[in-house]
Amino acid sequence: MRFEIGTIQELKGAVRAVCTQIDADEAVLFDLKLVIDELVSNVLRHGGGRARLTVERGEAIRVTVQGENGFRPPEKSVLSPADAERGRGLYLVDALVTSRTYSEEEGIAVTISLG
Repeated sequence: MRFEIGTIQELKGAVRAVCTQIDADEAVLFDLKLVIDELVSNVLRHGGGRARLTVERGEAIRVTVQGENGFRPPEKSVLSPADAERGRGLYLVDALVTSRTYSEEEGIAVTISLG
């Protein structure tokens, strides 16, 4: 599944479409929603205004997100201080996924285990 996303409304529609097409239990779908929302929101905010989202289902779910300007997330996420208003999203993503990589060609790619 591939989506071009430029607004939060388009993001919500893409998440709904992905969740109706992915055969997984509710816990995996919850994690998938959080991961897609966080990665795409970051690209919309920091990556040039539009995001390309690709979701592939095999033995695991692979999510790839690219921004228009090649936004590159930090290689290692860190937990923000308790009183910080931002900075927890990538840390949460890393806690939920099996792997997270970045390449100039693919952008951010994460793999979510199905159990």
